Amino acid sequence: MRFAILGGSFNPIHMGHLFLADTALSSLGYDRVILVPAYTSPFKPDAQGASAKDRLDMLIASIPADSRLTIEDGEIRREGVSYTIDTIKDILERYRPEGKPGLILGDDLARDFHKWRSAAEIVSLTDIIIAHRLSAEDLPFPFPHKRLENEIMELSSGNIRDRLRNGEAWSYLVPQGARLIIEDRLLYGLGEPAKSREGISLELITGIENAVHTMISPSRFLHSRNVALLAEDLCRRFGMDPPSGYLAGIAHDMCKSLSEEELIRLTKQDGQPLSNLEEKKPSLLHARAAAVLLRERFGIHNKDILEAIRLHTMVDTEMGPLAKAVFIADKIEVSREHVSSGLRDFRSFTGLDALFAAVLEETVAYLRSQELTLSKGTLRLLEVIKGEAFEKNKG
Repeated sequence: MRFAILGGSFNPIHMGHLFLADTALSSLGYDRVILVPAYTSPFKPDAQGASAKDRLDMLIASIPADSRLTIEDGEIRREGVSYTIDTIKDILERYRPEGKPGLILGDDLARDFHKWRSAAEIVSLTDIIIAHRLSAEDLPFPFPHKRLENEIMELSSGNIRDRLRNGEAWSYLVPQGARLIIEDRLLYGLGEPAKSREGISLELITGIENAVHTMISPSRFLHSRNVALLAEDLCRRFGMDPPSGYLAGIAHDMCKSLSEEELIRLTKQDGQPLSNLEEKKPSLLHARAAAVLLRERFGIHNKDILEAIRLHTMVDTEMGPLAKAVFIADKIEVSREHVSSGLRDFRSFTGLDALFAAVLEETVAYLRSQELTLSKGTLRLLEVIKGEAFEKNKG
């Protein structure tokens, strides 16, 4: 296997790094590029930013399922100042590449290559590859080398750090995995989030969302994402935790495509008996099954989130605010048909309960028009809501 080596601080990794690696793979015929994060670069000993662990974690999160890229953490494990010659000898010993490995250098670094420790030995052990960073012209380089005809991307880690500190747009200049870590760990001077995430990281939420995407149809997934977005908006509007609303919304239908046998198997793990309606129509169990799966597979134990998922098909008089928000979002998100236009302007409602009551009544009316059976919990809740409205009007 033919390898090329791309080292750097990766503080943070950005799309320019990955595009450079991709160009080397596609144009020079290498099988794999080894990304080597420095512990401390001899050229950037005072670089500000993330820790070595943070930078390594961002690299790992940025290349899922791409077997053309790998990460060598030897410099981080050795600690101290990193010298390229030591890394090359270590890689040659352990990786046993076919022929000389390529060593990718930006032309900004190539200018001072003669100052590198054991520069002549590096040239003898590797094929130097000069990539364009500063100029589209081929800058002079007095050692044997190859040229990488790459496009110049006006992007650097320092520029991204500046953007973060200055509150400028940056999110899509880095891979998604790196972005999530930066936001979760508040790296590079990123400010405190406006709302807590109840101890649930964006990395975890994204992992769950990706899993849901593989479990259900594209149209069902788009519905789930619409529910997640609206549940988040409702939480923000009515004083709840927005990421909790998003997570409950994205996961609420994750078991929708499972067989009846699998739904029953999962549901039994919540310790509650099946109702007569659930026995007649096991597909309704997808809500309870999703709550179980979210707890057992993904380690989500937040009671409000699990309740919101569990009750979105079989409402209950004891529903909490988050459960009501997810129920509302499920029934009126933008792809739903037969929704009164006034319900979608939730800003016109005095509170979450008023909006919930209006959505529930419209949902019940629709189910009755289709001659569908209502759960006992739904009927009880409807009576409670009607009773409260009667008392309010009487007063």
